[in-house]
Amino acid sequence: MDNTQHLNQFKLPANFRGKSKVTVQIWWIVQSIFFRMSPQVMYGWRRFLLRAFGAKIGKGVIIRPSTQITYPWKISIGDYSWIGDEVVLYSLGDIEIGSNTVISQRSYICTGSHYYDSENFDIYSQKITIGDKCWLATDVYVAPGITIGNFTVVGARSSVFKDLPSNKVCIGNPAKPFKDRS
Repeated sequence: MDNTQHLNQFKLPANFRGKSKVTVQIWWIVQSIFFRMSPQVMYGWRRFLLRAFGAKIGKGVIIRPSTQITYPWKISIGDYSWIGDEVVLYSLGDIEIGSNTVISQRSYICTGSHYYDSENFDIYSQKITIGDKCWLATDVYVAPGITIGNFTVVGARSSVFKDLPSNKVCIGNPAKPFKDRS
């Protein structure tokens, strides 16, 4: 018996996006024209656009124009945090990033996926929380439902599939604590 996915049976759960289809499309147009094409130094402009679509963005946040954000109304970023080039905030669910935290280039923060054993290929989302004063180095992947504790560093090219404790340096695939952050 074939119990793998039958995509013709897939249905997006009610209110999964958090806003109407029209709002989502308007955001994607705004993001592709006004956000992505804005000059590098126009951090205030990008903060304004994100706030206009419901994101909670703290003071002095630096977000690069090549950052991709699925649903800004599901994003919260604390004061003075940096979001690097080509970072993807795949915000099917909530993403909460603390203050003074760096998400380096090409990192992928992924709040959603599908149940592979569901015939309908059901979709789900789970909140990701990244604490204060963290640094996710280049090309870090964070899976749905993860919490990364305050002051934690995640090394380049690491993949985070389990919660990481505070005040650690974590590396690997899967990422594991390597040593204390001094």
